[in-house]
Amino acid sequence: TNPDVLLRTHTSSVQIRYMEKNEPPIRILSPGRVFRNEAVSSRSHCIFHQIEGLYIDENVSFADLKQTIQFFTTELFGKSKIRMRPSYFPFTEPSAEVDVYWGLNSETDYRITKGTGWLEIMGCGMVDPAVLKNVNIDPDKYSGYAFGMGIERIVMLLYQMSDIRMFFENDIRTLEQFKSL
Repeated sequence: TNPDVLLRTHTSSVQIRYMEKNEPPIRILSPGRVFRNEAVSSRSHCIFHQIEGLYIDENVSFADLKQTIQFFTTELFGKSKIRMRPSYFPFTEPSAEVDVYWGLNSETDYRITKGTGWLEIMGCGMVDPAVLKNVNIDPDKYSGYAFGMGIERIVMLLYQMSDIRMFFENDIRTLEQFKSL
């Protein structure tokens, strides 16, 4: 191990660099592999693929963010129930976590959702005006939202998979099912 090296914990650094070099309107997606110091379980892993989105323009509101998330979840999951819970992220205010209703049809469902039926799929929020100011974007003129989600968690929901670790076990029978993704 090298104590001077930190593996990427999110893909937000792409957003900052883009904002430093480009003027609004800004619409970007930044995918990548990320690493976290987390316990590995059926619903979370220390390595996963993340995609973050950023939208900066004039008059962007939380209603725009909510509408984008509703469109995204409807496209992926159909008319599934979603909920937004208040949360905290250092660079957005207000912030929220988005959950999709997974259900409670089996013992596995209880384990995956901790008995609630809900599974978190993303964090999101309005970009903090201080972030805009730090990259020379006028926060009085522009606003925006950001979101980030783990790809494996989305695939778990789409394919009713009960254990996220299956993606990292290198079992060719499992991985072959997802080569078109």
